[in-house]
Amino acid sequence: MHFTRRGFLSATLQTTIATTLGASLAGVAGNAMAAGGYELINPPQNTSTPDKVEVIEYFWLGCPHCYAFEPSISAWEQNMPENVAFIREAPPLNPSWEQHSRAFYAAQLLGREHDFVPAMFKAIHENRQRMRKPEDIADLAAALGMDKEKFLKTMDSFGVQTKMNRSMQLAKGAGLTGVPSVVINGKYRTGAGLAGGNEAIITVINETIAMEKKTMGIE
Repeated sequence: MHFTRRGFLSATLQTTIATTLGASLAGVAGNAMAAGGYELINPPQNTSTPDKVEVIEYFWLGCPHCYAFEPSISAWEQNMPENVAFIREAPPLNPSWEQHSRAFYAAQLLGREHDFVPAMFKAIHENRQRMRKPEDIADLAAALGMDKEKFLKTMDSFGVQTKMNRSMQLAKGAGLTGVPSVVINGKYRTGAGLAGGNEAIITVINETIAMEKKTMGIE
């Protein structure tokens, strides 16, 4: 089935995102798996790394909860287990997120994701800059040593649009209702509301990775 951002927004955002912007997954009341800090994704989603356990963090640069989770997930990434692939996705679950999503994927395509993300978080959440205008975002990219015009063109490129469309498809398949959310190997979905806090998310990630490694027969 062809999936578009418009279709996804109309089908889900009006009933869920309005009350969960920037919020971690609250979980579904009565779901037995929530007691383990996660919910099962049904059906499980395909991954892009069949020989490794795939961990995807879904986030929004303007989300204060994502900003609060950043130190935990960054520290985990620096020491994550072997045979694990960590991927970040920034789907524009709300139209107001679009420029931030474009900026993230532009930085990713230009190989500057790892310094651009903390710079954007700092600008938005510490310096209280909205960073919604492409020109403002490109100025920040330029301050990091990137070519401003190239960054602007990349934000508006087919490559970025393709990544945004795919991120929305992934978000739909994972049953996302808010961010930050983490999906482990296409099977387990967790967030602060399900796990019990940001550090607890890390525990759930590691525990589900261990389960998947046993299933896959890898160390």
